[in-house]
Amino acid sequence: MNYFTGKHAAITGAGSGIGRALAQQLNNAGCHLHLSDIDRDGLADTVNSFTNTDATAYSTIVDVSDAGAVARWAQAVNEVTPTLHLLVNNAGVDLMASVVDTTLDDFHWLMNINFWGVVHGCQSFIPALEKAERSHLVNISSVFGLIAVPHQSAYNAAKFAVRGFSESLRQELDLQGSPVKLCCVHPGGIDTNIARRARNVDPNATPESQQEMFAQHVRTSAEDAARKILRAAEKGQRRLLIGSDARVVDWIVRLFPTAYARLFRKATESALTDTRSDPLSDEQPSSS
Repeated sequence: MNYFTGKHAAITGAGSGIGRALAQQLNNAGCHLHLSDIDRDGLADTVNSFTNTDATAYSTIVDVSDAGAVARWAQAVNEVTPTLHLLVNNAGVDLMASVVDTTLDDFHWLMNINFWGVVHGCQSFIPALEKAERSHLVNISSVFGLIAVPHQSAYNAAKFAVRGFSESLRQELDLQGSPVKLCCVHPGGIDTNIARRARNVDPNATPESQQEMFAQHVRTSAEDAARKILRAAEKGQRRLLIGSDARVVDWIVRLFPTAYARLFRKATESALTDTRSDPLSDEQPSSS
């Protein structure tokens, strides 16, 4: 019997990517699911992909940036089960732009989803998680919650915030003797549609060009990432790095906490020089 068989789990951003892969693997394990996403069609596709009919699945359209909407979803889940065993705050978006080109509306849009969505999920569901003998809270940060890069200031800010919030909350749960085990996850390049759906101020950028650029940095499938997350949750792991790229970045930041920016800049400049000097290359306008 799988660790999650017969248990109840809630997942945000379950309409695609890691969220969908988590839902599918938990369904296969016989876990009862409470899923949310703002994408109605994507969420329906996730539910329609399930093969285990013995495990129930409830889906709700929720904008995680709306604290009231998340609270109402949590209440609806509570009416089905007062006890929750797993919450994964996974919903997230991306924004590709320099600081000076990013509007305040865009900053607020990203922070409201990527950071406040995590806060809303934790505050709304922790009471149900604490009713279990042992439960798990998973907050998805990013490798960009470990390292800062140009043209990702809003995304960096949100993912660093998720990391700090999670580490503080974990200490509070430990001090209270809570049964909730919190894991903060830092994925590297995962094969999802986040780049395709990202906002970008570059007029030459298209969803296809953004995804093509992102694909060059993909190291891990969503399915593999989901397996690692569920394994880490089962073990009560406190932090999870997903992908060789995330592990390398973690060590670089540890070894060169301030100098890493110069190293990355030189590597980026060298790559751009190589591309421009190659007569066979199809140089495209940068979308970041």
